[in-house]
Amino acid sequence: MKTTLDLPDDLVRRMKIRAVQEGRPLKRLAAELLIRSLNAAAVPMPAPSAVTKRVSVAANGFPVFHCGPKAPASRMTAEELIALEQQTQLEEDMRGADIAL
Repeated sequence: MKTTLDLPDDLVRRMKIRAVQEGRPLKRLAAELLIRSLNAAAVPMPAPSAVTKRVSVAANGFPVFHCGPKAPASRMTAEELIALEQQTQLEEDMRGADIAL
């Protein structure tokens, strides 16, 4: 899956150097570091709240967002949800790059 992260310049620079030193692609290094970090220690789940009751984790590890029957997302097709997500990501990227929409 492709995603965009806003990371500090120094961190990205260190990761790039390490990837070159180890002779592997940056994305593989980043994935392995994230996996190692997530596997390092189990974080206890927070107490249920209005937010956590609406979000659960499926067996495959993906988050599931539960919404009420009148929520706009409940009436949207998968294609519309994907288009909305892509538009939101584009707007975030443009703001991060300080480009006017």
